[in-house]
Formats: sequence, structure tokens, C-alpha cells
Amino acid sequence: MDSERSRIVVAGASGLIGSALVRSLTADGHEVVRLVRRTPRGADEVRWDPENGRVDAAGLAGCDAVVNLAGAGVGDRRWTDAYKTHIRSSRVHGTTALAEAVAAMERPPRVFVNGSAIGYYGETGDRAVDESAPAGEGFLPALCVEWEAAAAPAQEAGVRTVFTRTGLVVSSGGGAWGRLFPLFKAGLGGRLGDGSQYWSFVALHDEVAAIRHLLDHEDLSGPFNLTAPQPLTNREITVAMGRVLHRPTPFPVPAPVLRAALGEMAGDVLGSARVLPGRLQESGFRFAFPEIDGAIRAAL
Repeated sequence: MDSERSRIVVAGASGLIGSALVRSLTADGHEVVRLVRRTPRGADEVRWDPENGRVDAAGLAGCDAVVNLAGAGVGDRRWTDAYKTHIRSSRVHGTTALAEAVAAMERPPRVFVNGSAIGYYGETGDRAVDESAPAGEGFLPALCVEWEAAAAPAQEAGVRTVFTRTGLVVSSGGGAWGRLFPLFKAGLGGRLGDGSQYWSFVALHDEVAAIRHLLDHEDLSGPFNLTAPQPLTNREITVAMGRVLHRPTPFPVPAPVLRAALGEMAGDVLGSARVLPGRLQESGFRFAFPEIDGAIRAAL
């Protein structure tokens, strides 16, 4: 899609990744249509109601690609039963609505890119995993399995379908790292728990570039891990944050404190996910920021 102007529908266009993707596509002259929950304010917006499974299918007409990045933030709130239900419904119901709308189109898009997460693999400890690994156990792996399965109508209609299993995005503008930067800049950063857990990170620039790579290559489908090639432990990342920001990192957060503050979500923070971008690299993608220092600097 680099060589010609395309019409691309984006759900979740106001989020961290979605807004960066929209800026990138628009800068290259593509027509971007945003799915919004409110009344549309212009021709570049289309109404949808993801949790109730409704989308204005007419607004998708003529699109070349649909990118679904919508969903309630996993790290935005404590995981109460109600919020876990909201996380699930915002992803599964929204994906189902889009996939069914895509499947019903007279001229469907060439590709449907559906967001997912490395939470698919659950706890991996020191074991490195790629896309061939099975799903793990727990809330996030079960969510990711159901989330990806909801895209089945598009796949069954013959639309090339891609799942972007995204890692921890290094950005000062939002997500988990958006909360870390102010702490580390203030000299209050430190490892979480014992710091031995692996964090599979990706620079926001590379996240967007990878999505565009997957949009452009007609032979790519299925799951792709969007993570930098060398996952690091939380301890190593803590040291890198201090090094790049020129700040001390003296305040480790003990595991019991995290569990008291975050509840069930603490298991995700303290858990280890050593995830490799096997298929992405095999497809010829090259990372601009493969190492943590560069990813941190790019986010400043």
C-alpha cells in the first residue's frame, strides 16, 4: 500500500498505537477512516458500537484495509470482575462486529489486521517463545485466544487476516511505559519485584512500521509477534532507563506491595514473557530500534 493511495479503516484510532498509525498513514497520503462511538463529525469518521456488536457497514465500502486496535486498556484500572468483563467485551465483541461486517461486504478489503497481545503466551519464565508456541493459562491468554478467534468470519470469507501480538510499547505518550517515564525522570524508578521477569518491548516507531509492513505484504497472514528481537529482564530495563535518563534507580517495588496495589493485574507485571518476533523477522522486517537504549531515546 506504499505505492498507491489506499482507503484504510482504523478502529481504536485515538489510542496510543492507533493515533501513531493514523499519523503515519495520513502523512503518506492514504485516506484514513476512523471508527468512532459518537456521532461522526466528518466524512473521515464512521459510527460503531463495539460492545453491542454494531458497525455502520456502509461506511466501510471501498476500503482496502481494516485495522482493529480497539479495546479497553488492560493496565488502566485494577482488574475487578466488572472491569475484566469490560476488557473482554470491548475486544471480542468489537472484533466480531468488524469481522462480520467485512465478511458481508460485496467487495471486502484486501486485509484485516486485528490487534492482539503477547499476553497470549502467558508466563514463559526464561523460555523464549515465538509464534509457534501454544497459548498460556490465565485471564490474558484466554482473552487473546477468544479475541483472535472472533476474527473468524473475515478469515472464512477469504480476507487475509493478520494478528499483531504486541509487546510493551516504549512510549512516553501512554501505555505502561507512559507511567514509568515520569517516575524515572523524577529519580523514583526502580525494578519491580526481584526484576528477573522478562519484558518484551517494542518502540512505538517499530510497532507502527511493523503494522504497515504487514498491511503491505500480501503473502503475510496469521499471528506476528511485534516485539524487539532481544527481550530484557525488568532489572536490565531499569538500569537502561536510569542510564538513558541520567537518573538513579534506587527504589525497587516489592512484589507484595505490587499485589496489594494492583490485585490480579500484578501477576502480569511480575510475570515473565520472553517473546521473539520470529515470523516478523523472517518476513524481512528490519527494526529501527532493536535495542532498549534506542527505543527509550526515541520515546523522549
